[in-house]
Amino acid sequence: MAKINQVVIIFSYFRLIKSTAALTQDQEKSFVKLVNENQGLIHKVCILYETDKEARNDLFQEIVLQLWKSFPTFRGEAKITTWMYRIALNTAISGLRKLGRKIKTEELEEFHFNISDNTEDNFEENFQKLQWAIRQLSEIERAMIMMALDEVPYDEIAENIGITQNNVRVRMNRIREKIRTLIR
Repeated sequence: MAKINQVVIIFSYFRLIKSTAALTQDQEKSFVKLVNENQGLIHKVCILYETDKEARNDLFQEIVLQLWKSFPTFRGEAKITTWMYRIALNTAISGLRKLGRKIKTEELEEFHFNISDNTEDNFEENFQKLQWAIRQLSEIERAMIMMALDEVPYDEIAENIGITQNNVRVRMNRIREKIRTLIR
């Protein structure tokens, strides 16, 4: 419910900046539907690239703004999710590069893992470890593993990242090994 409210708030904001992209009312409705249906993709990018909740919300808004600006020029040559990934990842990565020299800090709780015999706790612990390990990867590696976890085909990953499909396979093997090492 909170995600939907966030999208509604964002689109109220877009009405104020409507001049950035001249869309017809049908295109605007189509865009709102698109973002509502695929907001999970945007949230995944935000979670992987920002640890602070406020920063994630800001990144979400920036990604949706960039999607809004680019929507009129979407030609339909790629799948809509491929297009959205490309814009979301480029926005997240360019934001990190702008902050380039800022010291990166992590909340202490990110490194605190509960030790318990409870299966549910073990799942949560393993999930936290996986998130932490993914955050240790480079920007491109994070993008690749996120798309792989979303079962995006390697040819689409290659198209989004700008490398060959064979290079994606090689890098994915290296990324998996890196994550195994970090989790141990």
